[in-house]
Amino acid sequence: MNSVVSGPGREKRRLSIAVRESLRELGVQLNLLNRQVSARAGLKDVDLECLDLIGRHNPISPGALAKLAGLHPATLTGILDRLEKGGWVERSRDPADRRAVVLRSVRERNAEIFQLYAGMTGAVDALCDGYSEEELKVIADFLTRTTTAGRTATAALTTD
Repeated sequence: MNSVVSGPGREKRRLSIAVRESLRELGVQLNLLNRQVSARAGLKDVDLECLDLIGRHNPISPGALAKLAGLHPATLTGILDRLEKGGWVERSRDPADRRAVVLRSVRERNAEIFQLYAGMTGAVDALCDGYSEEELKVIADFLTRTTTAGRTATAALTTD
């Protein structure tokens, strides 16, 4: 006798699978978008990732950036040299500790990056317009929790 499972449990499982598949496809599409932005800006993919982290954590120490980016400090040195040479970031002395260096993104150059993402930003804004405030709270919570889960999974695979 072949029994088919039905009911709310089955629908929830189907929806959960659909969410995971959509997240995987979103990851692919965002990687493709980032590659195009990198190419148009004349940056390597890893340079753009670091530039994004610097912009979101302005100012940030090279050590903290290396940890956030999951890069060896020696690798990061070459990336920072390229970003500084291209006018994307500035290195300066930390006012709290003159021996330390902090990184800051160059606002004028970052406008170029924002312009390259304008199509995606506009599309996301248009999508958000179709949701109520309560629905957006649920979506924001889900994305925040998914990001935390990703960070946790990454940490579990990282060896020091």
